[in-house]
Amino acid sequence: MSNGDIFVGEVIGTAILILFGAGVVAAVVLNYSKAKDAGWVVIAFGWGFGVMAGAYTAAPLSGGHLNPAVTLGIAMDTGEWDKVPVYVAGQMVGAMLGAVLCWLVYYAQFEANAEEDISQPTLGVFSTTPAIRRPVANLVTEIIATMGLVLPILAFGLTEGLGESGTAILIVSFLVVGIGLSLGGPTGYAINPARDLGPRIVHALLPIPRKGTSDWGYAWVPVVGPLIGGALSGLVFNAAF
Repeated sequence: MSNGDIFVGEVIGTAILILFGAGVVAAVVLNYSKAKDAGWVVIAFGWGFGVMAGAYTAAPLSGGHLNPAVTLGIAMDTGEWDKVPVYVAGQMVGAMLGAVLCWLVYYAQFEANAEEDISQPTLGVFSTTPAIRRPVANLVTEIIATMGLVLPILAFGLTEGLGESGTAILIVSFLVVGIGLSLGGPTGYAINPARDLGPRIVHALLPIPRKGTSDWGYAWVPVVGPLIGGALSGLVFNAAF
């Protein structure tokens, strides 16, 4: 795969991931959405389907990492680092693009916060926020949850035929749903630095009325935690398998 293919694939795939993922959160939490209050299960499945759509789209071009933690885990296992910056650059650009697209889809709902004089913080549509703000505990949660993603992804590669058939992507999509349902309660399960940081930057820049803070004091947790989790996954996989 060329650097150009990798970059384009990761931009498109990650944009689709964030469009679906941020989109389902917007659908559930924003006022005047037809899916208002649909609940956590809907959000978990929406993110899982976002992974499926984005990864299947990107796979022919880049392999469909869509996540710096996955890219890091693979590099830690294989020792191949030369394309890591290209992957991460594409993922960040794609995450920001997907966040902008989500804002456009739900533009009227965001505007209703101002028109109806509704005070509704909107960061949760774009990025994660902890249920209980304890940075060390939040960091540990993100590390463990990310290992629950990256280590199985690495192991799936050992099963002959999964990659060629495309079934691995479907399994990873349901894995993301499972992580959301089982481990997402404490922090909102970023498990992906680009997924959190890219949309957080977009949230800070967009002219969203009554949007509240972008919470930069917490922003390091969903970046550092998944990176540590991805790196540990690569090390454990390399040692155990």
